[in-house]
Amino acid sequence: MSVTAPRGFRAAGVVAGLKDSGNRDLALVVNDGPSRAAAGVFTRNRVRAAPVLWSEQVLKGARVRAVVLNAGGANACTGAPGFQDTHATAEKAAELLEDSAGEIAVCSTGLIGERLPMDLLLTGVDKAAAELSRGDGGLAAADAIRTTDTVAKISFRQGAGGYMIGAMAKGAGMLAPSLATMLCVVTTDADLPADALDRALRAATGVTLDRLDADGCMSTNDTVLLLASGAAEVVPDEEEFTALLTEVCADLTRQLLVDAEGASKAIAIEVVGAASEDDAVTVGRSVARNNLLKCAIHGEDPNWGRVLSAVGTTDAVFEPDHLNVAINGVWVCRNGSFGDDRDKVDLRPRDVTITVDLSAGPHSATVWTTDLTADYVHENSAYAT
Repeated sequence: MSVTAPRGFRAAGVVAGLKDSGNRDLALVVNDGPSRAAAGVFTRNRVRAAPVLWSEQVLKGARVRAVVLNAGGANACTGAPGFQDTHATAEKAAELLEDSAGEIAVCSTGLIGERLPMDLLLTGVDKAAAELSRGDGGLAAADAIRTTDTVAKISFRQGAGGYMIGAMAKGAGMLAPSLATMLCVVTTDADLPADALDRALRAATGVTLDRLDADGCMSTNDTVLLLASGAAEVVPDEEEFTALLTEVCADLTRQLLVDAEGASKAIAIEVVGAASEDDAVTVGRSVARNNLLKCAIHGEDPNWGRVLSAVGTTDAVFEPDHLNVAINGVWVCRNGSFGDDRDKVDLRPRDVTITVDLSAGPHSATVWTTDLTADYVHENSAYAT
């Protein structure tokens, strides 16, 4: 049921004509309350799309009635006209819902540097408002926000007392911190204030979505929104809610990882023995972005030297002759030198785990990435055409 699993939410996904394929390309998610508390996190790319700039302003009010999301165009690098288009989208949804545009968030995804066909988009908002439902609407909305995603991505969990968290996300390319390239809407019928939602969302995304780094390319459109309706009339413990939200975000992260463009391997970089969590994340991201290593894993070659060379480019605390590396459980490097026979490593499975032990402290972190394939190069060399 995706974003409509929690009570108080309706959604729709429709064909507006933005995609040449004729598939669904516009989604609407509506919070019917009684609460409208909301929080959001966005890309830290300095080049931000018009809908990101708009939604950042909306979230300053900590209330969201609805979210309009479109695929088929990012509305990024479109100047003042692009921002006006986003404003017009919010105004249209507000008119249909008899509400304020200042509480309508907008998200877009697709090609950068082109104006959206607003006649089609606004007609699509009309159509989506007419098809809002709690039944099939959640799945249709999740389908409508896909670009190069091969499947819709949804998740939901039930918390103590019966409240629900539901979510949908899209993302398959340009996957890198911050947040990975995604549009993500998370809903809950728990009754929590906006400041608690903000803390929970930042904690959850910080250890999940923000650590997905498939290709080192940060998007202009990343947006993750958390909306609370309060319809379950349950006020959960904030720590318990954060843990459940983290489970949902981790599930979405896994779905984004395995559907990454052209990937044949899902790689977890586990960094342990770090002097700080920041060191662990820094090392994990460096290893995840090493194209030589990504090529080696694609070729099922356990070349641990690529790992050490990536670790060595960071400012993390470690001694080179204390480094240890395991690939799928085989410690191929011990104390900065050769370890167990690399022929013992089985890289045939899709899932690959690379463990880096810095031997410098008690902290750890995991960063997720993929291999580098010819399919990835082909898909992105022809993306705009």
